[in-house]
Amino acid sequence: MSSRKIHTLVIGSGASGLAAAVRLHSLGITDLAIYTEGLHMGTSINTGSDKQTYYKLGMSGMEGDSPMLMAQDLVKGGAVHGDIALSEASLSVQTFFNLVTLGVPFPHDANGVFPGYKTDHDPRRRATSCGPYTSREMCRMLIAEVERRKIEVVEDMNAVRLLKTSKDCCCGAVFMSHENSELHTVIAENVVFAVGGPGGLFENSVYPAVHTGAIGLAADIGARMRNLPEFQFGLASTGFRWNVSGSYMQVLPRFISRAADGVSDEKEFLLEYFKDYAEMYDHIFLKGYQWPFAAGHVPGSSLIDIFVHIETAQRGRRVFLDYRTDPADFDINKIGDEAKEYLRRSGCLDGKTPIERLQKLNNPAIELYLDHGIDIKNDILEIAVCAQHNNGGLAGNIWWESENIKGLFPVGEVNGSHGVTRPGGSALNAGQCGAFRAAEFIAMKAVERDFDIAEAQKAALNAETELKKRLEKNSAWDYQTERKIFQHRMSVYASFVRQIDGLKTALEEAKNQYERLVSDGLKNNPLESLRNEQLLAAQIVYLESIIYHTLAGVGSRGSSIVLSPDGEGVHDKLDWRMKLEDTSFRELVLTSQIKDGKCVFAWEKCRPVPEGDDWFENVWHSYRKGEIYE
Repeated sequence: MSSRKIHTLVIGSGASGLAAAVRLHSLGITDLAIYTEGLHMGTSINTGSDKQTYYKLGMSGMEGDSPMLMAQDLVKGGAVHGDIALSEASLSVQTFFNLVTLGVPFPHDANGVFPGYKTDHDPRRRATSCGPYTSREMCRMLIAEVERRKIEVVEDMNAVRLLKTSKDCCCGAVFMSHENSELHTVIAENVVFAVGGPGGLFENSVYPAVHTGAIGLAADIGARMRNLPEFQFGLASTGFRWNVSGSYMQVLPRFISRAADGVSDEKEFLLEYFKDYAEMYDHIFLKGYQWPFAAGHVPGSSLIDIFVHIETAQRGRRVFLDYRTDPADFDINKIGDEAKEYLRRSGCLDGKTPIERLQKLNNPAIELYLDHGIDIKNDILEIAVCAQHNNGGLAGNIWWESENIKGLFPVGEVNGSHGVTRPGGSALNAGQCGAFRAAEFIAMKAVERDFDIAEAQKAALNAETELKKRLEKNSAWDYQTERKIFQHRMSVYASFVRQIDGLKTALEEAKNQYERLVSDGLKNNPLESLRNEQLLAAQIVYLESIIYHTLAGVGSRGSSIVLSPDGEGVHDKLDWRMKLEDTSFRELVLTSQIKDGKCVFAWEKCRPVPEGDDWFENVWHSYRKGEIYE
């Protein structure tokens, strides 16, 4: 057991955690350290897409843009607080150019103009990209800056408890080493919580396998959460976890399914739902633009996700993309005008196979899979509908401090600043902006907080005593088996297709599994057993929130649909009935919190985008007086 006291603790080393540490150091906070499982273990450095997008204020062409306009577009998705959206919009230029200065190779022209393109849910050309590994490039440059500044990084540190005083102040964390299961306690006046999304909750997941998330630790100390039911799901490869968005769909691959053995009984299953190849491929093409599953695209391109789900989850088969051939009787000249014109302008219309079209449109998309031992020129690619992002998370204020736990600053995906939908790439922007906001508040204001060291030491002692006691007793359960059980449960009952009876069954099972595990010892596999417990704690509050959300009558929206006997038909070949959305809930934010062992919920009215007082002299006065931090 080791113990230390520092001013600011950063938990996690993804793009947002690294940015927070760098910004803190630049603002004069040098008594800080990053505690992480590993610098190369998070989602940011291990994920991407065909052209991973970074969303920021438009800065090219003749289109006018402003933080106010961008904030208004961020809140259009619904269930978003306007003041938080304005903060994300206002800091987008500052944080973007910070990354540029650090060396992230976002493209610009000979005059230094950074062009943009439109992404999903984006009315202006605000998006940019430096290729499929945008977030990885961000991490690489931020890590280099951390090293240049000599900011302390402690690896092989897995958070297993957050510490809280009786006055609801976060005061540090207890970590465990994967290598030797030793406990390490860090008492800190401020905790930047940058642990990413709940990737470990789902069986079908595009989160990197090394990333599980740790929101359950914050839920356990009663941190308020926001919009937990609002996830994003989409088609992704499962061998190497990667979104098959954009180019992967636009070149019109064949969708095939096989029996559970992955070899026998091959068929083009989508044909049973469409009148001909032309109609089918029009839907597939649109998946490139509309990659996330969306209730608003049912009927429409999101039917593809539903048909894949039926083939895998209900029929027990396996689904693959085949880029090697077109169907023998397929005529590409008979596809819809939009797809045909796109392929023509991209110089791909004469491609005789999907892989030929992909080579011309986006050859790096092929090389990306080759880098991971998968040759889509010569083999099929297994896919499923996978969890990709949680738009909800912990509830923070405009400075990204927890609404009810002082000193806890959730940044990155673990912060639920998004609503029902969001522009593609806005999560990368939100992570950088949140990191800067938290760092500024800590440097300028949180340093004045009355920190009770005696209370912090008491909280640490209690946590250490409880963990040591359990470490002396062997665990009766295999952690891998237990994890597969709850991950399968979440993918079956709480992914993009939801029914109230199934959700209730899942909740009962999750509670029973959680009680069984926490009453047991830890000696055999202590770290992974503790990880299972916090993931199950998270699963319970997510399921409770989804049930509350469903029973309230919100209906089908965002990246999920609710099946109900009183709903409307989904497709003439299916007996599914989808409950339509009650759009009045777009003006509300759902909060969740564990109090005295029970989940409590509330609906908050969305705060509007502040009009503010932009008279310079008044803003300057408030800034000089430090009133902006109050």
